[in-house]
Amino acid sequence: MIIHFKSSATPELIHDFSLKHQGIFFQENDRPIVVTSSKLKVLPSDIENSVDEYFVMDSDIQLASKNYQNGKRSIDLKNATIGGKSNNTMVIGGPCSIESWDQINIVADKLKVLGLKTLRAGCFKPRTSPYTFQGLGEEGLKMLVKIRESHGFNIITEVKDSTHVDLVIEYADIIQIGAKAMYDQSILRKCGATNKPVLLKRGFGSTLQEFVQAAEFILSGGNENVILCERGIRTFESQTRFTLDLCGVVFLKEHTNLPVVVDPSHALGYRYGIGDLARASVALGVDGLLIETHPNPETAKSDAAQQLNLQEFESMFNSLAAVATAVGKNIV
Repeated sequence: MIIHFKSSATPELIHDFSLKHQGIFFQENDRPIVVTSSKLKVLPSDIENSVDEYFVMDSDIQLASKNYQNGKRSIDLKNATIGGKSNNTMVIGGPCSIESWDQINIVADKLKVLGLKTLRAGCFKPRTSPYTFQGLGEEGLKMLVKIRESHGFNIITEVKDSTHVDLVIEYADIIQIGAKAMYDQSILRKCGATNKPVLLKRGFGSTLQEFVQAAEFILSGGNENVILCERGIRTFESQTRFTLDLCGVVFLKEHTNLPVVVDPSHALGYRYGIGDLARASVALGVDGLLIETHPNPETAKSDAAQQLNLQEFESMFNSLAAVATAVGKNIV
């Protein structure tokens, strides 16, 4: 249940109610809100006179549900908007990892020429093996700040664990929570305490319910700026890295009020089909694409097989406009 208390409700009443029902309290535009488990179906009589309105929910997908807020939430960045009534599909490009100043400059120059507004690059890399490149850390974050200053991009980079979440919040314009960190409640709660946009990736073994409930941790912390990212789930299929769940994307668009982004690079894991998956995603009317590109993918220190070279990225990018126009979307 989501309860909007009247501004006249006393802090003591709200605190006691939250404690009794394991509710989460936060302020939204100076409006006191408490979210309890969806198992609570009847408004307790002792708070009736202090409640402005309330919403009985059928699952713990609550703040993200269209049954609570029917329109899609709008995410306003410094040079673009996604969600809301914008009809924009934002293409986010960049390498899997920032590896050097020369590498990120080459990519940034290309994306700038193409008109992209958002650049992604990992500084803290959650690798499967401890013997592989782990990222440049804070040094990489400082490079991305310089790229933002010189090229005017929004910068998105990933939080790997709670030891550096404050650094990423400080430096990035959009905080990415990767698939392996989707369940890390310390990261989710930290991101709920900021108002910076958060791109939350679906864990590759997570159901849609679990995915959106992870977003609820951020939303219930008071941060309305959450973007969902589908990046493929693990199935029985072994010929591709993961399986891109476009059925899940349709579910998220239908039932949640959050913008939805698709990451075809991590889903397929091989560059040959990224363009096809990107065009299919645009045809679904998604709010964004996250696609990896590198000046020389064969020498990339992480995810070499899935990164497009700059010429391939340009060709893919140029192919999206016609598809977007056909479904009433704008590529930004």
